[in-house]
Amino acid sequence: MRKAILVSLANILALFIAAYLLHGVHISNTATLVWAGVFLGLVNLLLRPILLLLTLPINVLTLGLFTLVVNTWMIMLTGFFTPGLSIHGFGTAFLTSLIVTVCNWVTRDAYRKKDHF
Repeated sequence: MRKAILVSLANILALFIAAYLLHGVHISNTATLVWAGVFLGLVNLLLRPILLLLTLPINVLTLGLFTLVVNTWMIMLTGFFTPGLSIHGFGTAFLTSLIVTVCNWVTRDAYRKKDHF
């Protein structure tokens, strides 16, 4: 449960950073930001593993780089289903997915290090 909350908080932070840095990401209010972070966590938990399995041959051919495209699709899906969140174009969604990936990576690394102490 704690890890799910941490991932949601990391997603919220990443979407906030993306909205601040990128002109193509618009978030209408704080509630939208929180809902988008939670929804992105759910999409990544439920749908992303299925898509990664279906795109496994392409992922092997591209040495894992196609995972970035799958992450971009997850961001675009979140933008489509979250009212008040708009992400303009594939390029903006791709850059947003890079920001989300880095934030989640840092959060997971900090969570793992905390468990070792």
